[in-house]
Amino acid sequence: MTTERSLVLVKPDGFRRGLTGEVLSRIEAKGYTLVALDVLTPTREALAAHYAEHEGKPFYEPLVEFMSSGPVTAVVIEGHDSIKGFRSLAGATNPTEAAPGSIRGDLGRDWGLKVQENIVHGSDSPKSAAREIAIWFPHLGS
Repeated sequence: MTTERSLVLVKPDGFRRGLTGEVLSRIEAKGYTLVALDVLTPTREALAAHYAEHEGKPFYEPLVEFMSSGPVTAVVIEGHDSIKGFRSLAGATNPTEAAPGSIRGDLGRDWGLKVQENIVHGSDSPKSAAREIAIWFPHLGS
């Protein structure tokens, strides 16, 4: 059985609303291991690296502005199929469409803002997980 790592971010909206504990509880209840955790306000440089593939798109600046607006909880989780598993746990990107029982379905909603404030981010592939973990937790290596 192969284990993999994924980056999970509790975004500024989730942190501000006091949902970090709820998100971490759901991750642990699912059986994933918390490998690393940090609470920080992201720099523009870190966010530029994290969202590099979106640079130049209309939502890029509002997204960077939102993500740098306050603290986030950055977490590395580990477990079998943890990337796909966390993305299922998180639910659809749009909280209005996210299934009940998912983090976004239970805790998120559309606030009518320029950027979707949807509580959490999770890596979407092993390649992006390795890249993202290196940005947020450089001491973990790849």
